Amino acid sequence: MTASFRGEDYLEIRNLTVDFDGFRAIDGVDLTLLQGRLHFLIGPNGAGKTTLVDALTGLVRSTGEAVFRDRDLLSMKSHMIVRLGIGRTFQTATVFEQLTVLQNLDIAAGVHRKARGLIRARGKVSAQVEQALETIGLTTLAHRPAGILAHGQKQWLEVGMLLVQDAKVMFLDETVAGMSAGEREETGELLKRIVGDRTIVVIEHDMDFMRRYADFVTVMHSGTVLAEGTVAEIQADPKVQEVYLGTATEAAAHG
Repeated sequence: MTASFRGEDYLEIRNLTVDFDGFRAIDGVDLTLLQGRLHFLIGPNGAGKTTLVDALTGLVRSTGEAVFRDRDLLSMKSHMIVRLGIGRTFQTATVFEQLTVLQNLDIAAGVHRKARGLIRARGKVSAQVEQALETIGLTTLAHRPAGILAHGQKQWLEVGMLLVQDAKVMFLDETVAGMSAGEREETGELLKRIVGDRTIVVIEHDMDFMRRYADFVTVMHSGTVLAEGTVAEIQADPKVQEVYLGTATEAAAHG
């Protein structure tokens, strides 16, 4: 650990390994995820990006070490990891579609409430929920069912649900997939607004979105870290061009 990290939140991952019935999906990954940085995780399908996040959020068994606030996430149950301040979204939005936007946020905020607080009627909207609504741009839709939201708005609602949980580390899995150009831009600006006192890790295949918004990039390949650096450094790396960026660019050209 270097002295520059002191007083800041960060997630230190060392030798993280995931095995599935003899297949090594993640092979000794080392990563440092810093507070205040939009950290993009890229790589071809099957590189291990989502499996890495699954391990860090308690969904798959793994070995190694992943320390946040002096706790090793790899030894914790998923609900305790959430309580510690680690949150995630999935490739498909997982909101309660029959409930209103406000109710979705209120349920998410309940992560830190005692059981008695969960069952009592709360007629008043908390300042935390109101702030999240404003941040994600859904205040005018607060009382509408989440199921009627546009695709991008559902993703923003998921980010809002992490905000009211006070998630200090957010893993966002292909957040802008399927979004319009306008929605992608709004999402990037949203992430820039909220990243200050948080660690945000974006799993992404949209290279234009990465180039525009990433502060730091980790490239994964076959369960390992292939390269890390700024967008410029990653784009100039011959190994990355060979295994990923070249194929991604060609796919876009033929798409």
